[in-house]
Amino acid sequence: MTSPTIGHLRVDGATLHYEVRGEGPLLLLIPGGTGGAASFDGVADDLATTYTVAAYDPRGLSRSPLDDPEAEQRVAQHADDAFRLLELLSPDAPARVVGCSSGAIVALHLLTTRPERIERVVAHEPPVVEVLPDAAEHRALLARVRDTFHREGLMPAAAVFAAGLRRPASVTPVTPAIPAGGADPAAPVDADTAAGAPADRAAPADPADNDAPVGADAPAAPKAAELPPEAAARVERTMGDMPYFLGRIVPSFMAYTPDVDRLRALSDRLVLAAGADSVGELPYRPAAFLAERFGTPLVHFPGGHTGLSTHPAEFGEQLRKVLDA
Repeated sequence: MTSPTIGHLRVDGATLHYEVRGEGPLLLLIPGGTGGAASFDGVADDLATTYTVAAYDPRGLSRSPLDDPEAEQRVAQHADDAFRLLELLSPDAPARVVGCSSGAIVALHLLTTRPERIERVVAHEPPVVEVLPDAAEHRALLARVRDTFHREGLMPAAAVFAAGLRRPASVTPVTPAIPAGGADPAAPVDADTAAGAPADRAAPADPADNDAPVGADAPAAPKAAELPPEAAARVERTMGDMPYFLGRIVPSFMAYTPDVDRLRALSDRLVLAAGADSVGELPYRPAAFLAERFGTPLVHFPGGHTGLSTHPAEFGEQLRKVLDA
């Protein structure tokens, strides 16, 4: 893996840690969860043969500290951070932007507010649950997560959250999809996957996955002492940032409602994507719903919600295809 050039950008209320590789048109990678820029390590080197690849730790993670640790977290502020990076790294040309999970929510907001700076957005499983017909049900899930977090702590709340994400959908849109690897989108779906159980559950979990499930169903993270120093530091950062993510980012971001009409008007620049193994799970459904509403394809990527980490080579190959299309 090529060592990136490290930079720090001062923004309103925070200092962002960012990493840059390669040369060419700018490709900004916006991570979800607590993985930060390292979430994209498995795909960044290959993409850097064509693009200037920039990834960063969103504000509030340990390497991008807030001036006020208690500051309210808003999607609009996080999108402005991404815009500031675009202005710094590609001041004269629009950029391609990829967001995963909560990072995909940021990418959607960035597209609607700064379209002149965007060549294309790939949004992989943005959990904008407020667009769904059963949004009230998911508000109840967030309330349970919040209450459990305050009453019982991080791990019980994370278990509630993970179980809610994997629960079968009460309303599942049927949407044409472009699958990874050219598979037939009409092919039968594995029963466990359709019921909401992730097909890549058996894969070893990277504790620094973007939005990696944490809780009763998640494999135990390796002890830091058993890992190389760099990996151990990453695990320590990831777990240390979990209370911030679960307590501050999840409630705010999953209550966010995107400007659907504006997104429809800009849908020629938007690629809505989901994991091939995520069918039936909550994170899959908003992208499928929006793609159906806009009359655009839903692009399937390898793996499930954390396919970026569990299937990095295949995920990167599919990402390159949609970026170059």
